[in-house]
Amino acid sequence: MLRELKNSYPDIKILENADMSELCSFKAGGRAEYLVIPKSTEELRATLSIVSRNSLPHIMLGNGTNTLFRDGLYKGAVIKLDGDAFGYAEVISGTAPCREPENCNPAVVKEAEQKSEAVEIRAGAAMLLSSLAKLSFSFGAEGLEGLSGIPGSVGGAVFMNAGAYESETKNIVKSVHAVSPDGSEERDFTNDEMDFRYRHSKLMESGYIVTSVIFSLKKGNPIEIKKRFDDFTRRRKEKQPLDFPSAGSTFKRPAGYFAGKLIQDAGLKGLSIGGAQVSTLHSGFIINKGGATATDILRLITLVQNTVFDVFGVKLEPEVRII
Repeated sequence: MLRELKNSYPDIKILENADMSELCSFKAGGRAEYLVIPKSTEELRATLSIVSRNSLPHIMLGNGTNTLFRDGLYKGAVIKLDGDAFGYAEVISGTAPCREPENCNPAVVKEAEQKSEAVEIRAGAAMLLSSLAKLSFSFGAEGLEGLSGIPGSVGGAVFMNAGAYESETKNIVKSVHAVSPDGSEERDFTNDEMDFRYRHSKLMESGYIVTSVIFSLKKGNPIEIKKRFDDFTRRRKEKQPLDFPSAGSTFKRPAGYFAGKLIQDAGLKGLSIGGAQVSTLHSGFIINKGGATATDILRLITLVQNTVFDVFGVKLEPEVRII
């Protein structure tokens, strides 16, 4: 059935039996029957229309940093937006006091701050959040510092309302442009319409696919913004197991608790199944210590959940999207 798509769009990239471990940060997992990579909104809409009309199972994949495919074959299509076509960002309002924080002219910075302009940036869904953060503080725009270490894409961050260090994506989103699940229409969602909550957005129920986002950021002092960015970067390197493949925090934060502390207090730090391990640096992370399969990771997730529930009566819910 994807032959129809290829006939209409000869240049669209369609791969068969695609290895999902290569596209997901866990570096583990199975394969997908089809991998489709649209490089325009038109190609995305056509893809969604064809898979919907033919009842072909399909899912969207962002940067793969919060996703794990089970071992075996996903019988359907994985759709991933082209990184070049959808990986852009542009300032659409607000002026830049300087491009290099360390070389800012204090007088220029002060004048820009007095104008109190908001800076609005439009970013494609495939733009990396970390790259967007660096762009934003080169323009003296604050609000992305706490999110700068999240390795996902803009689309993925909006989809799950990603957050870190008391910052959440919802706090800086002005509007979201998205395509309907069947490709029949495009529309804009305001921040209120997105129904942002903890690790949740309306997209999870509606099935709309993000193509671009407008962020509204506050004008700030580039020098101070850079200092906050450097501090968050230092804290991540000290406390998170960045040297091993993972999907970031494995579990959502349960109300009134911290998942990592519950796991550590249950005596699970360093516990391994196959190549999967509860990190010895941060118990909230399950890492691929080497050669882990998706099955290893999922068995370890289940063991952690059961043990924490037995010891503390708290049910941990995975933050990782399991396909």
